[in-house]
Parts: sequence; structure tokens; C-alpha cells
Amino acid sequence: MTEGAPAARPGSGRTGRWLARASRHRVALTLAFLLVFPWIAPYQALAVNILVLGLYALGFNLLFGYTGLLSFGHAAFLGGGAYGCGIAIVHYGLHPGLALAAGTLLATLIAAAMGVLAIRTRGIYFAMTTLALSMCVYYAFYRAEAFTGGENGLRGINVPSVALPGVRLNLLDPTVKYYAVLAVVGLAIWLFSRLLSSPFGAALEAIRENEHRAQACGYDVARMKLAAFVISGALCGLAGALQAIHLSIVPIEIMHYSTSGQAVMMALLGGMGTFFGPFVGAATFSLLQDGLATLTSHWQLFVGAIFIAFVLFLPLGIWGEVLARLRRAGW
Repeated sequence: MTEGAPAARPGSGRTGRWLARASRHRVALTLAFLLVFPWIAPYQALAVNILVLGLYALGFNLLFGYTGLLSFGHAAFLGGGAYGCGIAIVHYGLHPGLALAAGTLLATLIAAAMGVLAIRTRGIYFAMTTLALSMCVYYAFYRAEAFTGGENGLRGINVPSVALPGVRLNLLDPTVKYYAVLAVVGLAIWLFSRLLSSPFGAALEAIRENEHRAQACGYDVARMKLAAFVISGALCGLAGALQAIHLSIVPIEIMHYSTSGQAVMMALLGGMGTFFGPFVGAATFSLLQDGLATLTSHWQLFVGAIFIAFVLFLPLGIWGEVLARLRRAGW
């Protein structure tokens, strides 16, 4: 569950050995925690939502935490995956497995189209470009009422069960639904880890640390940034497709820029550039939202204040701060 970013490489002594072992088995440790998570969450439907949002934050973290590109347009990918999956089920009656693939593919195509334009810019201009392009996608889906339902959203994504070879999964059972979603998310986590451990992952970190030096070393920076953008969009699209099946509805708000802000918030809360941090951030955000919403209709105000406190006093994020303190203590 430790990260692959250079700032988090293990040091010397007992802490370094522990972190090195954890880094080698980060996928297994992450999945071990997620396997028991529904039994410690307040209720299992919330656990499913945290799992999906964790995948969304993980996809965003590839671009923000590991490549150093701040995007305000990831709602387009989450929404593209959700609408692609929902349309495939509602309008074409596809199997949920094929619908997941359709949603992920649509999000990937949206990411490719946005990425070709966005990577031409840098810094705040990149962030603003992704925001503007995301709002264009939002408007396009808003106007396509015949497919998306427009202002009312896409309804009727009823998937009570999933037929697999030799077994039928009852998704009306929240426990079955959680572990079915976990199987998909677990595969995405494994692929994400393999990507970070590859030369491509090392190149992304080099770009994050010093783009000009990476280019001087022979990396095709533009192509790698585009590849990171597209892969990030695909992971977020898969999260959106899972969200559509989980909620049985795709509200148009899923493509609003505030949803992109949630990705930024979850990445920072958990720890930018950490492997397990996105799930910590997703759990923190969801638990705060769920708890405060029962107390006040102004829960956004309190979540915002708590987020500001985290940024000021825990700049590394929750999981990043845990790892940093372990190193300082020599644990």
C-alpha cells in the first residue's frame, strides 16, 4: 500500500526494510484491506461507493500525482464511462460485462480527443483547457436527450444479476455487489501497479520532476503525457461504468466540473502520488459527506473547511503523512 513516487522511496534501517517489503506487495496489501472493508464500513452500499470513487481518484492520481499534470476535466471521463455503460444497457441491451467495456472505451476516446488538445499547454493553462473541454463534453451529453435523458439523466439501468460461466451473481445483495465490483477494481489496481513499475512509469515520474530534463534525456514527453492522459481517462471511465451499474442511474451532474473537483480533493486528502492514498481520500470524503449530510443541509461548507485544514496542516495527505511519520520515527 506504499507508493511508487520518488519522494516515498524507502529509506534506511527498519523503516526502509518495512516499506520496501510493503512496496513489493502493495497490490496484495491493498486488496487484503479492501476485502474486509465492507465489514468495517457503516454500510455496504457506502463501501461500494467508496470503492468506485477510489478507482476514480486512482485514475486521476496517475495524471496528477505521478505525471504532475493538474486536470479539472476528469468529470468528462467519469461521466463518459457512466453514460457509455448505461446507454449500452438501456438502449442496446448489452451484457453488463460488455457494457463496462463500452463505457470504458467511450471514456478513453473522450480522453484521447481532449488530451490531443490539452497537452499543447502547460501549468494553469493545461488545467483551464481541461476544464473548458470538459464543459463542452458536458453540454454535448446534456443536449443528446434521446440517449442521455438530458436534464433528467439516464434512468432504468437495472442490472439485478450478472450471468457468468457457471454462476449467476445476485447484485441485489450488497455483499455480492461489493465483491463483484472489487473483482473489477482489483484487476485495475494490478494493472496500475504494473504500469508504475514499468519503464513507462519511471518516465512519468521523470516528467513530473523535471519535464525539460526528461526531454533532454530522450523521452518523447508529449507522447508520454498524452498516453498518461488517456490511461487516466480509461481508469476513470471504468469507475464511471461501475458507478452506473451501482446506482442504476446516471445523473447529468456526474459530468459537472464539481465532480472534477472531487477527484482533486480525494487525491489531496489521501496523498498525492501514493498508491493507496486515493482509496484513503475516497473513504475520507465519502464518510465526511455521508455523516455531515445527515446533520445539516450545508454539509459542503463543513467539508470544504475540513479540506482546507487538511491542506494547511497535512499537506502530504493522510496516507502520505502516515508514511512520512513512520520514516521520521524510524519505525
